[in-house]
Amino acid sequence: MGRNLKDGERLRPVDLARGHGLSTQAVRNYEEAGILPPADRTAHGYRTYTPLHAAALRAFLALVPGHGHRTAAAIMRAMNEGAQEEAFRLVDESHAQLLEDRRTLHAVENALRDLAPEPADTAPETAAEPLFIGPLAARLGLRPATLRKWEHAGLVRPRRDRRTGYRVYDEAAVRDARLAHQLRRGGYLLEQIAPLVERVRTAGGLEPLEDALHDWHGRLSARGRAMLAGAAELDAYLRRRG
Repeated sequence: MGRNLKDGERLRPVDLARGHGLSTQAVRNYEEAGILPPADRTAHGYRTYTPLHAAALRAFLALVPGHGHRTAAAIMRAMNEGAQEEAFRLVDESHAQLLEDRRTLHAVENALRDLAPEPADTAPETAAEPLFIGPLAARLGLRPATLRKWEHAGLVRPRRDRRTGYRVYDEAAVRDARLAHQLRRGGYLLEQIAPLVERVRTAGGLEPLEDALHDWHGRLSARGRAMLAGAAELDAYLRRRG
């Protein structure tokens, strides 16, 4: 809100809503959801709010960009119910998820660096030659059964030889297998790797991913800063609650 509020000041729903571009119904919904403390009522049944409610609304709106609407709502409900440890646990989980997302990004970047063409890959006899499952498994130091498992999980998409029915891995399939191999070595699960491989496919290869990776870095940094801003407003709310 645009002015300092005195502790005993009474506010209408519209007073809370106006400073944040919200509707009065949204403010009432937040109260009913436990995001705001219960409002007092006038003799005629109208809601009245206080600077404490304004602080709660600021805290919630500041938490949303970093934690998401559902988690931010759960944090505020826990605070308003006096369950501070639960609220702190939820905050910690969001920070842990951000750290895991950063680790995933670093793993993808490392895997992509490891996929830089090797001297042998540029030789005419290997650059464009497709591979069958056995030679590819041997090149990666895997068992053929592992490549079949990855195929079932959508990590690699070999074609079938029309005459023999054997799996044939073209350049894109070999790239996907190598990327999956690097991420598996980094400890990532198949269900975590699948969307990353799909991101490479959608980009049409490795080089176009530079912009996507830069954007990914930017979004993680923005989320981190948003968490800091949310923490500051949540702390201000706690101090006001006493």
